[in-house]
Amino acid sequence: MPRLPRFNLVDVPQHVIHRGNNRQACFFEPDDYLFYIDCLKSAADQESCDIHAYGLMTNHVHILATPRRHHAVSRMMQSVGRRYVQYVNKRNQRTGTLWEGRYKASLI
Repeated sequence: MPRLPRFNLVDVPQHVIHRGNNRQACFFEPDDYLFYIDCLKSAADQESCDIHAYGLMTNHVHILATPRRHHAVSRMMQSVGRRYVQYVNKRNQRTGTLWEGRYKASLI
């Protein structure tokens, strides 16, 4: 069965949650949090998303974002995920996935 399409409403805030695979850690050192924030800011600017708040836990992330274009949140999360996983895998000499499937999002 195909995945259901995401809601992509412009100017409607979304609560985004992205969990570590098997609820394992996705942040290992203080520098990891800083790099993730940098990736998030860069992707949000590039994809026209306003970030209102975020919470970076050891094994998951919460983000409150408002897209200013269609599919902006999806593209932002794809960019952040790609850059951050490459960084973590290279830094920790590991391979494979870091995140547990697709991010989850709710309209606010």
